[in-house]
Amino acid sequence: MSIMNLELKKVVDDSYDIEIGRHLQDTLVEDIKKGLVGSVRRFAVITDSIVNGLYAEAICEKLREQGYLVSSFVIPEGEKSKTREVKACIEDAMLEAGFRRDCCVINVGGGVVSDLGGFLAGTFGRGVPFLNYSTTLLSAADASVGGKTAVDTPLATNLIGLFNQPKKVYIDLATWESLDQRQLSSGMAETIKHACLGDYDMFTYLEKHMEEILSGDEESCGYIAEKNCQIKYQIVMKDERESGLREVLNLGHTVGRAIETVSDYRLLHGEALAIGMAAQVRLAVHFHTMTEEEAARVIALYEKANLPTGIPSYIDREELVKKLYTDKKVRDGHLRFVLQKGIGAIDEPNPGEYARLVSEEDAREIILQMPGI
Repeated sequence: MSIMNLELKKVVDDSYDIEIGRHLQDTLVEDIKKGLVGSVRRFAVITDSIVNGLYAEAICEKLREQGYLVSSFVIPEGEKSKTREVKACIEDAMLEAGFRRDCCVINVGGGVVSDLGGFLAGTFGRGVPFLNYSTTLLSAADASVGGKTAVDTPLATNLIGLFNQPKKVYIDLATWESLDQRQLSSGMAETIKHACLGDYDMFTYLEKHMEEILSGDEESCGYIAEKNCQIKYQIVMKDERESGLREVLNLGHTVGRAIETVSDYRLLHGEALAIGMAAQVRLAVHFHTMTEEEAARVIALYEKANLPTGIPSYIDREELVKKLYTDKKVRDGHLRFVLQKGIGAIDEPNPGEYARLVSEEDAREIILQMPGI
């Protein structure tokens, strides 16, 4: 018998730029011409049925005008498209169209598109480069930055995926003008969460300027786009693969993701997260990491953003409690919650630990006490 050791140590630089601006389609094309993705000449543009006509078709045409080979792959809009089955359909269509390893994926859309497209890029041909062109406030705050890609399963959201960093992210503030008020409000959920976990001054800014943000004020929208990226960068830079600190970005998601699934996606992600954050601050008060006054401010800010903070009447609360166990932070069958420490910081129960063990009884009590809507 013999043992052979294969030394495969390597250092990979996954750094990339995030460009925030307005009408960035031409910028994307110029970056590609300058070699952003090397000598690639073939592009797969992944988008959804709403964004396709608004922005993706124009990007495809601009690339074709420069002599690139471009095919678009359009999925139905909404979270229900973020599945293994839809991913496989796109992969089959790409293969049939002649795509191989010498291609690049461009994701044009919101969080569903960037999550799905980033996962696909990581597995297609064992990995091809990709770009994210964000067209929603929610994806600008969350999915387009950080490299977490995934699809949903019938059991829960985002359980199948990988860490895969884009070559560049474009956050086009002009695209927010095409969002309806419900989508804008949904996008604010992750933004408020970022302020809650890492920036008190940002939280007070949101309290003062929520109306301007929701009305599309350019200065306010630019401020929150930059702040979102800064907060996520500071965390992802220290813990790219969620071995510790990056768990703080799951603030509010233990209940939020569970209620999103139990609602059968009748709730948008931001709406579900807002409810999850309302549950989280109540739990933080229970564990004395927040005061009742601080919790009330968080709930009031979500309501100011026109987001729900109670549980819809069609949600079975006992089913919701059971669904908590599908959360990725569960360890050895025990629930773990990330909780705030006041406003602008995260509770650290033990050094280097950012999630607290919570009994099912305590979680159930909080959920049963929450108001209905």
